[in-house]
Amino acid sequence: MKVSYHGHSIVRIETGNKTILIDPFISGNDQCDLQADTVKADVILLTHGHNDHVGDTVDIAKRNDALVVAPVELANYLGSKGLNTHPINLGGSHEFDFGRVKLTKAFHSSSFTEENGNMIYTGMPAGILFYAEGKTLYHAGDTGLFSDLKLIGERNDIDVAFLPIGDNFTMGPEDAALAAEWTRAKQVVPVHYNTFPVIQQDPNQYVELLQPGIGKVMNPGDEFEL
Repeated sequence: MKVSYHGHSIVRIETGNKTILIDPFISGNDQCDLQADTVKADVILLTHGHNDHVGDTVDIAKRNDALVVAPVELANYLGSKGLNTHPINLGGSHEFDFGRVKLTKAFHSSSFTEENGNMIYTGMPAGILFYAEGKTLYHAGDTGLFSDLKLIGERNDIDVAFLPIGDNFTMGPEDAALAAEWTRAKQVVPVHYNTFPVIQQDPNQYVELLQPGIGKVMNPGDEFEL
């Protein structure tokens, strides 16, 4: 399994036969190295409905005939736009031909603002546990610190966790360091920082808060084998 990071909260997973994008906020994201009109995806996984996470989902999914997996209300909304969607609710999971997806809690909010300014409620926000090829990846989505992260860590052998550190809208570095401890992840990658002035952070300082060898700062386009 190849995993790459592409700025803000975008993670790309390449399994033996599928390319999976998580939260593809590409257009308008100066931190991203991808091009929305050329990026390939067989599957898009969404944590919640905010525009900086849904991003270019509609265009990418239509161009690639991609499956979109998202929390129920968000999946239903995107389905009304003509996308092929699969809804999952918090605590639920589904086995797909590309791996198993399970949604966890995330303490945040979730809505999508349309071009005309209408704000659509898109249900509960989520984190994502992704299981494939004997590996477990955890994308926490946008969240504050919450104690059930301990349970997620106890019940899953997490190979890599993507945790937000930007503060203001999500947990900041200190809380994210405790989240890393609680999830027991073998590797931790900081995400959701420096995209906007209000979430400026130094990811290297965050890594220094973690146990030696666990933190991994990734620049947009960096990848590793899991």
